[in-house]
Amino acid sequence: MPTFAYSGRTRGGERVAGERVAETMEAAVAALRREQVLVTRITPAKEKAAAVARVGRTGRRVNAKNLAVFTRQFSVMIDAGLPLVQCLEILGGQESDKNFAAVILQTRGDVEAGASLADAMRKHPKTFDPLFTNMVAAGEAGGILDTILKRLSTYIEKAVKLKGQVQSAMIYPIAVISIAAIVVAVILWKVIPTFASLFAGLGADLPLPTRVVIWLSDVFVKFLPFLVAGLVALGFLFRRYYATENGRHVIDRGLLMMPVLGSLLRKIAVARFCRTLSTLISSGVPILDGLEITARTSGNAIVEDAILATRRSIERGETVSGPLKETKVFPPMVTQMIGVGEATGALDTMLAKIADFYEEEVDTAVAGLLTLLEPIMIAILGVIVGGIVISMYMPIFDLINKLSG
Repeated sequence: MPTFAYSGRTRGGERVAGERVAETMEAAVAALRREQVLVTRITPAKEKAAAVARVGRTGRRVNAKNLAVFTRQFSVMIDAGLPLVQCLEILGGQESDKNFAAVILQTRGDVEAGASLADAMRKHPKTFDPLFTNMVAAGEAGGILDTILKRLSTYIEKAVKLKGQVQSAMIYPIAVISIAAIVVAVILWKVIPTFASLFAGLGADLPLPTRVVIWLSDVFVKFLPFLVAGLVALGFLFRRYYATENGRHVIDRGLLMMPVLGSLLRKIAVARFCRTLSTLISSGVPILDGLEITARTSGNAIVEDAILATRRSIERGETVSGPLKETKVFPPMVTQMIGVGEATGALDTMLAKIADFYEEEVDTAVAGLLTLLEPIMIAILGVIVGGIVISMYMPIFDLINKLSG
């Protein structure tokens, strides 16, 4: 449906402006009149309408921070008593991301046409995932949509923070390795051939380290296109392999078994599992649905299998803690605390406490990892660059000694 930009006045004389999705301009005016808005100007919003028409084809994911802000503002508006359609219209009109704005306006149009908010959001799975839509559905059914949206916004904000911690742990080593690779490549490509020509002209007797570095430089210069093509091919094959069921299990299992990084990834998986399941259960989502959604958002195939195995055991009448313990993926402390939460009838509260604890553990682990990596990476970079420089100056020192002798 097309979108119309309008301006007008409320019954109280307040100026209002925004956009409205409707089949015709007359239908838009009639809808606004029902909301007690006297339209003074209305025109087709071509750019926004085009964005709405394109949204089904774009399929781009929305930035998590934008989604968190949208959810927080949505909850405040609902809590203030604004009608659902008006909330979506205001949020869609002020959203800077055109793709996200188009999704919000389409959702608004579906709600105005009679669909529930959860069903309207389910039409955009790349924007509103199953966790989001199931919680919204529970909020609508229980008449506590504003409370559910607050919980959702808190959950998304914590998830963004956790993701940021992981990224901060990876940025430093990746940056150092990238800088080292660029420096070494430039030295082998430009600097070493100059020294090699100089030594050949002087007829110097080259020591073994110098000959090795010059050979590496010759290989690098001659086969540079093949090296680049090989790296691109390896990256492509790795992604294709990880996209397979077996490849994802092999790589994810290997990551969890790594000495330092594996422990960090396990803590992140536990924090994400507990936070997600706690949010779903406290919002009224059934435990089986909650476990299925949590498995999809776990981010690791091994953890996902463990959660789904637990879900199958619960279907047979077992508890949550017992099957989780049998998977040997989750630490004993986690399964014991979950067992206590089940026994006391406060599983969601206990899961939230475990999530808080492990999020703090991730904070500490990231800080420790960065402290450990910094001297190691500097030492590696110093050895590589320093070794190349020393190997190039060794023949010069020999020549100086011969001339002085």
